[in-house]
Amino acid sequence: MMLTADNHEKKNSQVSRPQLKTKTYGQMPDGREITLFTIENSKGLRAQVSNFGATLVAMLVPDREGTIRDLVHGFDRCEDWLKNEPYFGATVGRFGNRIAAGKFSLEGKDYVLATNNEPSGVPCHLHGGETGFSHVLWEAELLTNGVQFSYLSQDGDEGYPGELQLTVSYLLNDDDELIWKTEATTNRSTPINIIHHSYWNLSGDPTSTIDNHLLHINSDRYLSTGADMIPTGELHPVANTPMDFKNATAIGERIEDDFIALQYGNGYDHCWVLNGAGMKLAAKATDPTTGRSLEVFTDQPAVHFYTANYLDQSLKGKKGVQYAQRSAFCLETENYPDAPNKPEFPNCILHPGEIYHHTIVHKFSW
Repeated sequence: MMLTADNHEKKNSQVSRPQLKTKTYGQMPDGREITLFTIENSKGLRAQVSNFGATLVAMLVPDREGTIRDLVHGFDRCEDWLKNEPYFGATVGRFGNRIAAGKFSLEGKDYVLATNNEPSGVPCHLHGGETGFSHVLWEAELLTNGVQFSYLSQDGDEGYPGELQLTVSYLLNDDDELIWKTEATTNRSTPINIIHHSYWNLSGDPTSTIDNHLLHINSDRYLSTGADMIPTGELHPVANTPMDFKNATAIGERIEDDFIALQYGNGYDHCWVLNGAGMKLAAKATDPTTGRSLEVFTDQPAVHFYTANYLDQSLKGKKGVQYAQRSAFCLETENYPDAPNKPEFPNCILHPGEIYHHTIVHKFSW
């Protein structure tokens, strides 16, 4: 059956209510309480989410032997989550991914954003700016099968025009699907590209690399980039290149190829244009050792595949593990990077009276 957001809503209403638990997790610098929510389905899958950054803190999934492990990078202490420079598990925006030079023009007016990222020494705007949505406290509401977070981004927030009202929901069902979905409205035209940013290692061993993970990406084309990691505007076929994951291929098989270095990625850090419209498969990753698989479905036109190239063991994560380069991968479903500056790309402007939608289904098997 074709997967749609409506199908998932219907299924979620039919399954038994997951167990929901809440606990105080820490405090913001101004004393506001940060809460951790745990959602568990009938098969023992557990998702832990926080109202700080509308963040996925942990995702516990069994392997083929029934051994349950946490599959996402993150931290044990709330005070470390307050920094979260790699954006582990966070909701990022207004515009996730990069905007060239932190500038765009809209309806005859020029806007200047923070340039908080400098790949190859060329500054750009990344993941919504200095604070964005990833480092703020959201309001929380319990649902029958998960948690909904809400946030009001003021006009001028991080330099973006318009007041933006948005929600993010995490839903867990008995089909072993974790669903992340967001909706937003605005009172002024504004660019928007809200992204979920979990780092996955399906082995459950964060000291290992993801080189042996098999990856399929449902895409025939990718966006070429310059040294600033900004798309040039050209869409290139993946055929006969290390960007071809149409058939499941080990992530590490071609990651050191000179072709990848010429794409300025220091590993995979690129955007693939997805095949098909509506709700569709973006990618499937499998760890052959444990048997765990993750399928990612989305209604967005692209997916950004990133292999944690900039982790360098200087950061202590859960249980004191120092996360290394390529110890995890991200599959960030999205609109195209730098879309505000490239009218030939899919529309990224939300206008008053419209509703922005982005849904991701993470389906687990083992």
